[in-house]
Amino acid sequence: MKTREIAENIKISRLGVGCWSFGGGDYWGEQSQKEVGNIVNKAIDSGVNFFDTARMYNDGESEKSLGLALKNIRHKAVVCSKVSPAKAYYKILKRECEESLKNLGTDYLDIYMIHWPINNFGVKHFTDDPEIIANPPTISEAFAALADLKKEGKIKSIGVSNYGVSQLKQVLDLYPGLIEVNEVTYNIISRAIEAEILPFCKNNNISVITSMSLMQGVLTGKYNKIEDIPHNQAHSRHFKNERGMGTSRHFEDGAEEEIIEVLETIKEIALKLNISAAQVSVAWVFANNQVDCALLGSRNISELDENIKAAEITLPHDIISKINEISLPVLLKLGNNADYYENSKNSRIY
Repeated sequence: MKTREIAENIKISRLGVGCWSFGGGDYWGEQSQKEVGNIVNKAIDSGVNFFDTARMYNDGESEKSLGLALKNIRHKAVVCSKVSPAKAYYKILKRECEESLKNLGTDYLDIYMIHWPINNFGVKHFTDDPEIIANPPTISEAFAALADLKKEGKIKSIGVSNYGVSQLKQVLDLYPGLIEVNEVTYNIISRAIEAEILPFCKNNNISVITSMSLMQGVLTGKYNKIEDIPHNQAHSRHFKNERGMGTSRHFEDGAEEEIIEVLETIKEIALKLNISAAQVSVAWVFANNQVDCALLGSRNISELDENIKAAEITLPHDIISKINEISLPVLLKLGNNADYYENSKNSRIY
């Protein structure tokens, strides 16, 4: 497995394990601790050393489950967790970090991130407390807390998740060079970061980790019609607002016809190359050299094996061009708003 140095003395595999499903929960359903242990051990044995979790994933159960799986092999893993922007007050953020360390059974985090930008819409998504909404954390105190945690040795590097160019500049103006990693959504039908965010990160020595490589299962090839996609996976801006059955909040029309064309093309390419549609989708992400690591969730060993194989596939240039061409109408329709759950007027990423 190829690796990248994403921060000083921190090398991670180009494939990372997204741990949102670990610990079980309403969104992804149950996942046994035995299965989690099998996945984590197989990943490590296969050269996949990066594991991404967050305090909000299953109310801390994801961190606890990952911690149990890493109990005797923590030294072989690179672990990232995240804190809510609504809990980014100086003292509270430090306390949240301590809670993550406790959940994970470790005395340090390799990477610690602010989960979403600290702005009005970012904070409101994580709390309905009127006092927090009226007096949200400041960027200054949040990153001062992160800087102090790094000095204390409790975190090795500082990252952000879902940050746009404006938010990155706000932090870098206050703390030059402090941000080392940005984790953002990127897949064949979610290409908004290509225009500005990716170039800005590379020009400012910020490593890029991408999430949702399979768009929560949409790009795996198992759905033939938009109507087949579960509403939990169809509440993003890619789909009509009503498709989310009350869980969508973007009030946009989506790009459903364009997405169906993409899905059909991916299946055709998969058949031609004798690989799965999911592997085509994942290999496309890895073909972008600006991506340092791509996260993929695994519900079982067989999914992990497929993800590992996908990370090792090199797509022919003509195939990459074809995918870029067929997915361009989706990009043009959705635009460069990298927040796929809020419309441009309410975007948390800008």
